[in-house]
Amino acid sequence: MTGNKTDKKKKTIKTIRINVDKCNGCRACEVICSAFHAAPKYSSNNPARSRIRIIREPLRDLYVPVYAGEYTVAECAGRDKYTIDGKEYDECAFCRASCPSRDEFKEPDSGLPLKCDMCEGEEEPLCVKWCMHDALILEEREEEVDEAEEQEEQEEMEIGLEALTDKYGIEKIMDIVARMSEKDQNV
Repeated sequence: MTGNKTDKKKKTIKTIRINVDKCNGCRACEVICSAFHAAPKYSSNNPARSRIRIIREPLRDLYVPVYAGEYTVAECAGRDKYTIDGKEYDECAFCRASCPSRDEFKEPDSGLPLKCDMCEGEEEPLCVKWCMHDALILEEREEEVDEAEEQEEQEEMEIGLEALTDKYGIEKIMDIVARMSEKDQNV
């Protein structure tokens, strides 16, 4: 990195702001997310495919939406406990990562890690659109990013492909990619 302005470019960063006080635990976000990510789209509803989960404690009227973040190849060292309204929660309950130590945010059929894609191709994430209580709000901001960050994204993709290759073998992955390419050309 040389530090010149030419090494940087603008990138729109989308995040979902979560207002826990407004969430009533209806799970509409989970339902629409799982339907959007069904194959074909909207053909089924399996909350295990959802990229957002609601941590529920209905007797205390506590609901915390957590959406899927980055995949991590190793489990973290953090094992902190949180006490909310007298109930103790593991740090993992609020973690956005898909990791080897838990089953949250993993594709139920293949075990592949899930990550929120902000409903790519849609105007806004459908969980935000379907949240009737404004507990989920889309926020966008412009940030300057350098080429090193783009390289990091490439490395993350390679980690995902390595995990797939380790699980299924390179030949099977190549066959699937070839079929996907054919589908795209026929559409």
